[in-house]
Amino acid sequence: MQTRLTTLLGIEYPLVLSGMSWISTPELVAAVSNAGGLGVLALGPLSPEQTRAAILKIRSLTDKPFGVGCTLLMPGAKENAEVALELQVPVINFSLGKGDWLIERCHAYGGKVIATVTTARHALAAEAQGADAIMATGHEAAAHGGDVTSLVLVPALVDALKVPVIACGGFADGRGLLAALALGASGIAMGSRFATCLESPVHQHTKQAVLDKDQHATIYSSNFDGLPARYMQTPTAQRLTRKPMNFFVAAWQAMLAARQLNISLWKIMAGLVVEPTKVRLLACFGAATPRLKAATEQGDLKTGMQFIGQSQGLIHDIPTAQVLIQRIIEEAHQQSHHVNQTLMN
Repeated sequence: MQTRLTTLLGIEYPLVLSGMSWISTPELVAAVSNAGGLGVLALGPLSPEQTRAAILKIRSLTDKPFGVGCTLLMPGAKENAEVALELQVPVINFSLGKGDWLIERCHAYGGKVIATVTTARHALAAEAQGADAIMATGHEAAAHGGDVTSLVLVPALVDALKVPVIACGGFADGRGLLAALALGASGIAMGSRFATCLESPVHQHTKQAVLDKDQHATIYSSNFDGLPARYMQTPTAQRLTRKPMNFFVAAWQAMLAARQLNISLWKIMAGLVVEPTKVRLLACFGAATPRLKAATEQGDLKTGMQFIGQSQGLIHDIPTAQVLIQRIIEEAHQQSHHVNQTLMN
């Protein structure tokens, strides 16, 4: 199945693994790339040394194109991106920040850059900076989707942009792929669906919870990690998203996060006065990390939190990445035939 995206990235199928912290590991990235899609390694929770090791691990597992995801707002993102650029990773996917410097340096060695956005304004800015493709994250998505649903956001960006658009948020099967293509997208990115693949490191208990819940069992809130995000609905998630973190808790959590990230406590104390918004994000990040890891790595949904999209209601099994990708492509072809027959009647 060839689209503008497959031609741009040199992949077989227009399917992308979203870069998910603690989930998009080298093993899952390689599995998706080997199956014909594009695996994207999440750099968010990694140190530069871990980033280097992970990229080299991917290269030992596949000779297919792959990417890395850089959330520029996060502490340490620039240092991790520098490692990816040095190792000439084929695809750089950035979000939550200005990526002009990344684009210039990636293009210098022939790499491609995908910008993840939730609004038309950010999409146009990224295209103007030279991004090769735009990943449009709709409201249905796990983690940090936007305010607009994929059904509207994707065609709006297709109309506004010249570069290919990757649809993200609410996609989990061949029907979704065909729908995205009909909206003008050149491919889809999936987080929740790939997170429940056999090669995903997500704990079996959490994977089973995804299978047991439906599309209604999610919560969308900005009160947990500091940005609007979608989580699996659990009693813990309902409690932790009920109200924003207060100032004193935020200050304490920011200092704990600073210690973990080797950031000077004096910077945090000064930031509480000068840049309280950034310090609050750091605080939320510090508080969120152990709870997100608990759900992902330990299957603990009593104290942990799990990012999940509304596509949860479309996930009913735990296949390998290879089986899933082949199934999606076959379903898309079958649905295309069905649509054509319907239109002819």
